[in-house]
Amino acid sequence: MKQEEHRSWSIAEVARLSKVSSRTVRHYHQLGILDPAYTGQNGYRYYGQEQLFRLQRILLLRELGLGLEAIADVLAGQTSQLEALAVHREWLLAEHDRLGRMAATVDATMTALRQGDTMSAEEIFKDFDNNPYEEEARQRWGDQAVEDSKARHAAMSDAAKKAFMQEAQDINEELARCFDAGLQAAAPEVQAVVDRHYKWVCASWTPDAEGYVGLGRMYVEDPRFTAFYDKSRAGLAPYLFEGIKAYAAARLS
Repeated sequence: MKQEEHRSWSIAEVARLSKVSSRTVRHYHQLGILDPAYTGQNGYRYYGQEQLFRLQRILLLRELGLGLEAIADVLAGQTSQLEALAVHREWLLAEHDRLGRMAATVDATMTALRQGDTMSAEEIFKDFDNNPYEEEARQRWGDQAVEDSKARHAAMSDAAKKAFMQEAQDINEELARCFDAGLQAAAPEVQAVVDRHYKWVCASWTPDAEGYVGLGRMYVEDPRFTAFYDKSRAGLAPYLFEGIKAYAAARLS
């Protein structure tokens, strides 16, 4: 390791070692997520060990399904290589676990087919994290936003997924209390709950003002989402929508 610390690699060598094209490495440079260590007098880019570590993180995040914009955000928020790798390791282990469970379901299906057994619909799709709203989400916000969201969800442990759903329920209950108290959507208490909701959404996707308002509008216009919020209190979905509009105008760009 010590001998490698001060060595540099040409872009062609980096491409060969990482199994990505030189064009891709140059593209990462243009996006500002992988600058070379220096540029030689011949105009060639050279990369040191620090840049190789950074490229490794980029490739790990790509493997997890994150888009380049999301990767730029992740890298901008990471100050420690070791801490970053620890996070990536957890994501990879979670994905390994998810794929293992899916493989077990496929094995069970193969066994059933060989033996002429039947399987229930639940057994056939066990551990396949299908989202009934995925196709609609792709149409509204694009493939990249959906893939980023799926990657973040896949990286969650079972405990984290449970806590994620519990937070949604807690937000609804707190919002219902504000609703029952007759508080206006722009009231500080309501906006505090909406802030929790926005952070909850950001666990899957980070919307700007327009995107967040669009999400709130969908809560009102789509009866499937309306039912989710109105099961706590009738009228809660439009109440949340009003709170979202106030929050987006005041705090998002």
